[in-house]
Amino acid sequence: MKNKAASVSYNRNRRSGPVSAIRVKPAAGNPRRGWLTAGALTIPVALGRGGILANKREGDGGTPRGSFHPRQLWWRGDRHSRPQTFLPARTIGDTDAWCEDPNDRHYNQAIRLDREQGGDRLKRADHLYDFIIEIDHNTRPRSAGRGSAVFLHLARDNFGPTAGCVSMTRAAMLQLLRRLGPKTKIIIG
Repeated sequence: MKNKAASVSYNRNRRSGPVSAIRVKPAAGNPRRGWLTAGALTIPVALGRGGILANKREGDGGTPRGSFHPRQLWWRGDRHSRPQTFLPARTIGDTDAWCEDPNDRHYNQAIRLDREQGGDRLKRADHLYDFIIEIDHNTRPRSAGRGSAVFLHLARDNFGPTAGCVSMTRAAMLQLLRRLGPKTKIIIG
């Protein structure tokens, strides 16, 4: 009977659709750690080494304060099956990367790199980018130097700070993905 009740609860949550908003707040006493709340779900997260900043700049290590929306999920299809989510999803390929050069016309956009080219590749040896939720930070309009590659992704083993993203455990990411859709607001700060 217990399994049937859990199944009914899960199915009810799937039918109800994505949550309207999630909130990311810093933890008391540690600006590099925080809490993400999505409905009844509250999970610990790692934040940028600069904490949450209202005036985000490229390379400052800050997680941007503001209201954003998820654009899509990128995931390592060679390591994981496609997770349940209301977001559009795309597998990460060998040439997928992100432009972090403020002088490049493709700044803060997904790009493709040849194997010989350098850049912030999305296919990494570690597991940080096994699941990436791309958000619309600094996209419309894109302003050079206002920050790039701000994602929700997996945390380091030691839950260390990020370069400006919001990171979490794999289990938390999979729970969160089931609750996100393109219209979900991501409120940081």
